Amino acid sequence: MNIYCANLAYTCTDDQLKDAFAEYGEVVSAKIITDRETRRSRGFGFVEMPSDEDAQKAIEALNGEEFQGRKLVVNQSRPREGGNRS
Repeated sequence: MNIYCANLAYTCTDDQLKDAFAEYGEVVSAKIITDRETRRSRGFGFVEMPSDEDAQKAIEALNGEEFQGRKLVVNQSRPREGGNRS
């Protein structure tokens, strides 16, 4: 399952995000989205977990929890609407 994570601290790294979710099961990938021009974090990212059951546990446990001084917004990722933006 692909999980959307918002309200991340701008200093959060891919590895820190992965570690937060790894408590709930195997994490295939964790990626913080960065601005193309400045390379700075945009404050959100995605985590992929192979087990839907583990992913659901992580969503329930982490949504609204404080992580690095900010309350996380965590939910199942939905496909982008409107196609690819360039």
